[in-house]
Amino acid sequence: MTISHLLSARAAQNVHVVRATRSAKLSAVVLAAAAAVLAALPFLAFSTVTDTLINLFVLIALASMWNLLAGFGGLVSVGQQAYIGIGAYSLVALADLGVQPYLAVPLAALTCAVFALPTSWLAFRLRGDYFAVGTWVIAEVYRLLVVRVDSLGGASGKSLSGLSGIDATLRGALTYWIALALALATIAGCYLLLRGRLGLSLMAVRDEETAAASAGIDVRRAKLLVYLISAAGCGAAGGVITLSSLSVNPDSIFSVQWSAYMIFIVVIGGIGFIEGPLIGALIFFALQQLLADFGSWYLVLLGVVGIVAALRLPRGLCGLVPGPSLFPIGYLVRRSDGPA
Repeated sequence: MTISHLLSARAAQNVHVVRATRSAKLSAVVLAAAAAVLAALPFLAFSTVTDTLINLFVLIALASMWNLLAGFGGLVSVGQQAYIGIGAYSLVALADLGVQPYLAVPLAALTCAVFALPTSWLAFRLRGDYFAVGTWVIAEVYRLLVVRVDSLGGASGKSLSGLSGIDATLRGALTYWIALALALATIAGCYLLLRGRLGLSLMAVRDEETAAASAGIDVRRAKLLVYLISAAGCGAAGGVITLSSLSVNPDSIFSVQWSAYMIFIVVIGGIGFIEGPLIGALIFFALQQLLADFGSWYLVLLGVVGIVAALRLPRGLCGLVPGPSLFPIGYLVRRSDGPA
């Protein structure tokens, strides 16, 4: 054995792979403690507080799904409201068939993944700006199709059935817990997903598809998986929205405003950061509460904040913090100078 082989073997023995940094572990502990406090909130606060927080949890879930799709997969979509609407109407249809609405939320997510499979065949034929506009058109097509189905209420929408026998207080608490579980599941799911091979493949595809394909990555498979996952997450969020409002309307549930919210939140928080949607959703939620009484100026002020953030903070608020992300995706390699 040569000296170079001996030195390489020695160096390999002194390398330790670390799955998480100290800040990541601390962030996980803080997130778990916050989740425990939030889970107990229905016993500690009035229903008006929990009803308001449901909207925040839905925004976190939607923004996390858009960040997964665009920030890590490079698929900038302006039509994710298609799956919000499909998820909402799937919940209503399943409830009419006798499925308990709370149990129908994961089924609505699965339904969206099924719809996303043939939709991806059409959407992936487009690239860049054409993909973004194409997804918007696809969402409008789905809205027009739903409007023509009389059993789903047509243009006037439909009320959710199957919850009349549940106490209003209990119903509000159950909806709150499901919304909280969805927000936590999307954050944890994105973190775990991106730390695996799929996460590395997605970021390689995002940076350069041709180079990723030449490295042996199945580009279409990676894009398809992240598209299906994002569709399922948005569908579950649509189901929670319906549980909270107890009805669904095609014009509001299929509105492009949902995609605008997702993009705004991720741009503010930081695109390509796992914690970006969480931080952005908190800021957006605070702005909603503070500026809601300003009428039409509310949207104008949100637009100004979004433009300033896009120009001055191209990486969002997370990009201002030096050092690694609170939830690092990659593995850290530390070299020990001690004996093997």
